[in-house]
Amino acid sequence: METVIGNPFIKALIILFLVSATTAAGDAPFIISHKKASLTRLNSCAERVSVSIDIYNQGFSTVYDVSLVDDSWPKDLFDIISGNTSKSWERLDAGGILSHSFELDAKRQGMFHGAPAVITYRVPTKVSLQEAYSTPILPLDILAERPTENKLDWLQRLLAKYGSQISVVSIVLFFIYLVATPSKASAAKASKKKR
Repeated sequence: METVIGNPFIKALIILFLVSATTAAGDAPFIISHKKASLTRLNSCAERVSVSIDIYNQGFSTVYDVSLVDDSWPKDLFDIISGNTSKSWERLDAGGILSHSFELDAKRQGMFHGAPAVITYRVPTKVSLQEAYSTPILPLDILAERPTENKLDWLQRLLAKYGSQISVVSIVLFFIYLVATPSKASAAKASKKKR
């Protein structure tokens, strides 16, 4: 056994096999998809959901016939305002990015848990379509009752963020004021000297 592994020809074949296996695995596409949703309050009874999906090809080869389908938005809960929940592209090059976005109008109040979007694509070296999934979105609290903002909240946020700087500046200004303005005792002495 040791003579077989010790043979330089066998070692070269093993190294060649490992390098070719690593290179072959590195040529495959690697699809990553990120789905984001944000809420925009229009008024007390209307809220808009903005959805964006980014698809990244982190592999080393191009994929073809890329198709995105996001059927996690039921028609009884949402109306499509702009865009579509599905989109197709001819190709996605290695290192490339595709983006798709659409807007929905919420019909009812409550928590919504969306499913990941499905991405299908074709790789030239494989016969069947490949499938990838986007990241799921965080639960959306649609038309939730939010506390009203106090009129002095901006001042509290400002003081919380810059309170230490404000106190240092005010101490320096107070010190300059004390040094620059004469005291009453020195003013009285100066008036006695004038007489």
